[in-house]
Amino acid sequence: MPDAAEGLVDAEARIQERLDDLQPRKKARGPVKDPDREHAAESCRLAKAELERQLKATRHPIRRQQIEAAIAELDRRIAENQAVTA
Repeated sequence: MPDAAEGLVDAEARIQERLDDLQPRKKARGPVKDPDREHAAESCRLAKAELERQLKATRHPIRRQQIEAAIAELDRRIAENQAVTA
């Protein structure tokens, strides 16, 4: 009659083998990215593209200054986000 401890040892061995199999996969994936930070970065890029489109179409000097200031702020945020993720 098999000993109950043998079953535990076999189960532990199978678990360890499975963990060993998964280790290389984890390393191959690369660093984990923060989805909120990725979303914020994409949002800034899209907003900047829209503001650049508006800047091309705008002729009023005060509105152009406002758009340029907004683009500068987005550039700052994009650079800040890249510095944090790097």
